[in-house]
Amino acid sequence: MDDFVNTFLNWDYISQVLPDLAKTGLLNTLILSVTSALIGTVLGMVLAVMGLSTKWWLRWPARVYTDIFRGLPAILTILLIGQGLGTLARDVVGTNPYPMGILALSLIAAAYIGEIFRSGIQSVDKGQMEASRALGMSYTKSMLLVIIPQGVRRVLPALVNQFIALVKDSSLVYVLGLLSGQRELFRIGQDLAANTGNLSPLVAAGVFFLVITVPLTHLVNYIDKKLRTGRKVRADEPDDGDPVEIGPGGRVSTW
Repeated sequence: MDDFVNTFLNWDYISQVLPDLAKTGLLNTLILSVTSALIGTVLGMVLAVMGLSTKWWLRWPARVYTDIFRGLPAILTILLIGQGLGTLARDVVGTNPYPMGILALSLIAAAYIGEIFRSGIQSVDKGQMEASRALGMSYTKSMLLVIIPQGVRRVLPALVNQFIALVKDSSLVYVLGLLSGQRELFRIGQDLAANTGNLSPLVAAGVFFLVITVPLTHLVNYIDKKLRTGRKVRADEPDDGDPVEIGPGGRVSTW
C-alpha cells in the first residue's frame, strides 16, 4: 500500500506540479480546446451543408474529407499537419508549433462535428422544408431559419460530447514540441514524471482533465434529459404562441 501511495499519490511531487498545471497547463488546454471547437464548428457546418447538397461536386469533397480525417489516428494527423504544413508555413507562423496544433485539432473536430450536424439536419421532418417553401421562403432562408436551428437543437448533447473528446485530444499536441509556456496539462505532468521517475504528477494532470470533462459529461446528461422530457406547463400558464412538442408525462418542449 505504501508503494502504491508513493508511486501515484506522492504529495511532494504533486505540490511541485500543481502551480504549473493551474497557471500554464489548464489555460493552454482550454485555449487549444475552445479555439479548435469554434473553428471546427464553423467548418463542420460547412461540411454538413455540402454533404447534404444535391450537387455532386459539393457532396463528394465533403464525403472524402470526412472519411480521411475520421479514419486517420488523431496523433498522425497532428504530426502530418504540425510538421509537414508547419514547414511550409514557417514564413507565416515561424517556428511556433502552437497554431499548427490548433489547426490540426480543428480539422479533426470539423470531420466529426460535420457528421453530427448532418445527422441532426436530416432528422428534421421534410414537412418543415415544404411548409417553409409554401410560405414563400427560399431554400437558403428555409435552411438558415427553420431546418438548421432545429437540427442543431437536436444534436446539442452530441456536440458537447465531441468537445469533451477534443479536450482529451488536446493532450496529443505535445508531440509537436511545445515551448515551456505553451505546455498543456499532459505535457507538464509528463515532464515532471520523467524527471522524478514518479507517476504522481501525471495523476495530478489527470485530475485537472476530470475537473473539465466530468462537469461537461453531466451537462450532456442534463441537456439530453431536458430535450427528451421538455418542461411541465401549468394550467394557468399563458400561451405565448410558440409551437410545442408534447413529451411523456404531459411535458412539452418549446421550439
